[in-house]
Amino acid sequence: MRKILAAMAVLVCGFGVLVAEEFGGTIKKVDGDKITVQKRGAKKGEKGEEVTLTVAKDAKITKGKFNKEEKKVEPGEALEGGLKNEVFSKEVNARITEDGGKVTAISVFQFGKKKKE
Repeated sequence: MRKILAAMAVLVCGFGVLVAEEFGGTIKKVDGDKITVQKRGAKKGEKGEEVTLTVAKDAKITKGKFNKEEKKVEPGEALEGGLKNEVFSKEVNARITEDGGKVTAISVFQFGKKKKE
């Protein structure tokens, strides 16, 4: 019986990992707890589908930072106000994690070089 329960626990955990999806895109609109996202296409410069997603209440909304060694965007410091932050008043690039039909994490970032102060 213990072996069956252990096997079921491993199966459930493995399935949960498979359900989560991480993708890049442009957040075009924020309306309450819903976001409209233009996903990136498979090839550079290509646009993917436009989807509307629900953001979980406990979603982590952060300013993303680019890791040069691994060449990917990682979460940085939390954005004050979450989806109500002024950064969402216009279109913004983001790395989005969706799990079980809800967005669980958003890392906002900008392409290009930083402006000199």
